[in-house]
Amino acid sequence: MSMDSAQAPHPAPHAHAGEGALPSSTAPHAVVELRGVRRVYYKPDGSVLVEALRGVDLSIPKGQYVAIMGSSGSGKSTMMNILGCLDRPTKGQYFVDGENVSTMSDEALSAFRGRKIGFIFQAFNLIPELTVAENVEVPLFYQGVAPAQRHARAVEALGMVGLSERLWHRPSELSGGQQQRCAIARALVTNPVVLMADEPTGNLDSATGRSVLRLFARLHEQGKTIIVVTHDPFVASLCQRVVRLRDGEIEYDRLQTPERLPEEAATPA
Repeated sequence: MSMDSAQAPHPAPHAHAGEGALPSSTAPHAVVELRGVRRVYYKPDGSVLVEALRGVDLSIPKGQYVAIMGSSGSGKSTMMNILGCLDRPTKGQYFVDGENVSTMSDEALSAFRGRKIGFIFQAFNLIPELTVAENVEVPLFYQGVAPAQRHARAVEALGMVGLSERLWHRPSELSGGQQQRCAIARALVTNPVVLMADEPTGNLDSATGRSVLRLFARLHEQGKTIIVVTHDPFVASLCQRVVRLRDGEIEYDRLQTPERLPEEAATPA
């Protein structure tokens, strides 16, 4: 991966020298951008329980593949929740696709999240009573898309992840890797501006996990913006950029040349 897409040539304050570091400040055409974001959790008496994020600035341009890392308590889960519009900053602003979501009502934020953000979870979160195709159609159902169009878009998304032959299967009839591919198709079906994956290979064996990571690499090559929260250095090594949090602040933020996985010889999981 070329380093020409770096947002800026000079190191960020907390970056390690020589690692392709860059600041987390404003970038042109940012898909997601945090500006001075703080997230504070309070006790019932109003005193501060924990300051999970402490004035974080982060800008991610279209088409970037980013890993967010950090130990337990670093703030990475809080950041993921805010990036995914599942939580709101206590202070600061958050922009997605140029819109300030910090000031949206709950109803408007929920609708916006459904249109703009595709989620991929560690536990898959498939509905066991529905078929594979019906699971992928769920986000479109909530958007009021007509049944025929829902199905056509679900079939297209499932084709992108190699599950065209599994449309009428139930989740229990799929392998772990196939279930995660179904979850990725569900995230893709709304054509979101960003895919957010929370430990996407955490419930998979190493071979199946690599198959899913190859799919992420292909999606990135197609121009998708992908944000992965992971504790796994191997997963992070495949990304174009690594952001590490510590004590609610960005410890470092660097661009890198992603490692490439060899093509798999066996049938994908």
